[in-house]
Amino acid sequence: MKTWITSDHHFGHQGMCEFSNHDGTKTRPWTDHKDADRIMIEKWNDIVKPDDKVYHLGDVAFHNRYLEIMEILHGRKVLIKGNHDRLKPRAYLKYFKDIRGSHVLDHILLTHIPVHPGSKARFRGNIHGHVHGNTVRLENLHPDPWYFNACVEATDYAPVLFDKVRDLLFKKNPPKERKDAK
Repeated sequence: MKTWITSDHHFGHQGMCEFSNHDGTKTRPWTDHKDADRIMIEKWNDIVKPDDKVYHLGDVAFHNRYLEIMEILHGRKVLIKGNHDRLKPRAYLKYFKDIRGSHVLDHILLTHIPVHPGSKARFRGNIHGHVHGNTVRLENLHPDPWYFNACVEATDYAPVLFDKVRDLLFKKNPPKERKDAK
């Protein structure tokens, strides 16, 4: 069993195919959300196995009728609610094993929106969504290496292995030696 992280699919959201990055390039390469949805479904199911665990860091579907896509996606899914996940919990519980506001996994905080820098002392990193755009890639993380952007635009529109992200975060943020450890 593997553990995967992903965020911000916005299934069914035509506007996501029209948004632009700060530099004027398109946020997503498609012109129709149906193409985007189909390709993201294929990428997910190509790598995630039915028994794998997937943490979806929010903003799943733009409309409740597109939430049904979750049924065909592999894995045992946990939702970390995003700002666009506005349906009643029972709508999500049809497709997700659990719904949370945040979750800690191996000393890393999973959230939808990046956590305030004042919370850094309690965790080894923050894997988040919400920050769209394809300028931040898996290889270079985020300008602040304590954060990892799991939006699909930053992960080639596919879930990413938690172990890979954890290793990158831990490499860039080694544990601090305790002063009283001598």
